[in-house]
Amino acid sequence: MGVLVRRDSRILVQGITGREGRFHTARMLAYGSQVVAGVTPGKGGLTVEGVPVFETVSEARAQTHADVSVVFVPAPHAADAVAEAAAAGLSLVICITEGVPILDTVRVVAWCRQHGTRLIGPNCPGIIVPGQTLAGILPGEMFRPGPVAVLSRSGTLAYEVAAALGDEGLGQSTCIGVGGDPVIGTRFTDLLPLVAADPATEAIVLIGEIGGQDENEAAAMLPALGRPVFALLAGTAAPAGKRMGHAGAIISRPQETVSAKTAALRAAGATVCSSPEELAQAVAARLRVTS
Repeated sequence: MGVLVRRDSRILVQGITGREGRFHTARMLAYGSQVVAGVTPGKGGLTVEGVPVFETVSEARAQTHADVSVVFVPAPHAADAVAEAAAAGLSLVICITEGVPILDTVRVVAWCRQHGTRLIGPNCPGIIVPGQTLAGILPGEMFRPGPVAVLSRSGTLAYEVAAALGDEGLGQSTCIGVGGDPVIGTRFTDLLPLVAADPATEAIVLIGEIGGQDENEAAAMLPALGRPVFALLAGTAAPAGKRMGHAGAIISRPQETVSAKTAALRAAGATVCSSPEELAQAVAARLRVTS
């Protein structure tokens, strides 16, 4: 099982010959992921970490049957790389690249929808199903199999929450980093029904932050999920109008503050915590009661 990726997912790395692509390809392979192809125009015929490199995504897919792409292409060309993967028929594209121009993202999100491709990111850490597969840059050693699904706008906080859950003896059914940009391909509202339907998931953790409406819109869905939901929100002390870390973490309206999002989530039945440790303890207490 797994949400979006599984043990048998066949991963293609766009930008595999670059420093980041090469480094994280080695880490994915070490975790046990099936990285079957790489793509770098002009470098077809090479191998990286034993993985064959192709000129185009369509060629790589035809020869290796890859179904997931992880994109490490530099920001000016990242949207084109995502569009190429969608046009080639890949079902899932995970764009790790930070700094993709917003208008490029708007266009490629629409392109992916037209082609039936799910886009995760850009500016995201990827996806892990612990013990099965890693597609992205998440540190696999910090995750373990278990019953908690983690959906996060922040890569670093996702790692910290996973570590805190581990200290409580809890693992993760999946962890999906959606990305920290103002425009992303897949949001909390797209993923919540998927993780709620996953039989391996007993509790859901949302890691949000200031800016945007994702957490407020997610709150409206919570009563229908049938799973306990726990949340951690970053940016309590952030001043209005100042970007904090991610490009999307900027307060533009009162509804985008931590206090407003906390109120919406609590009204929907979520347990909102102030630290990874407090959250992990709350999840553990709830699952002990229901087990």
